[in-house]
Amino acid sequence: MAITAQHIRETLTGYLAAHPDEAAALTPVLDLLDDGADIATRKEFRGHVTAGVILTNDRGRILHVHHRALDTWLLPGGHLEEVDETLLGAALRELSEETGIPAEAVIPMGDGPLHVDAHPIPANDAKGEPEHRHFDFRFLFRTTTDITDLQTEEVIAAAWRPAETILDQRLRTHLLAVLR
Repeated sequence: MAITAQHIRETLTGYLAAHPDEAAALTPVLDLLDDGADIATRKEFRGHVTAGVILTNDRGRILHVHHRALDTWLLPGGHLEEVDETLLGAALRELSEETGIPAEAVIPMGDGPLHVDAHPIPANDAKGEPEHRHFDFRFLFRTTTDITDLQTEEVIAAAWRPAETILDQRLRTHLLAVLR
């Protein structure tokens, strides 16, 4: 069973209850849900949901992957698929696909996302995708396992970096509050 609009709405509502100051930035997600848009599919180019992982190791470092198509360092994550039943499950699937780290080797640090981000994605002519927005639901996990098998079609490198190097200020603030 695919991820439902109701699951997305409930997850976002729970997040906004904890972070009401972020409501304005995330209003487009609720607006699309109210319009009946299927934001669980990557075919919705007004914006669609992705799921990501903030993975910390026993030294407090955060896993980053170098994304081939965007040519930048990101947190592991990606698009939802029909097999995904929850956003958290989608995040774990993406982590395993991109890094080879199995879901059973990570421990969730909370029930809901640590961060929800709305950001633009440039057009990708090779995939026939116009510029669009991603609504990235990011979940925090910890592990003592290391990367085992990079998915080289999408990821060309991986590195553990200090939490303080995360560029997104809101995410960095949320993360440092939990890690300390």
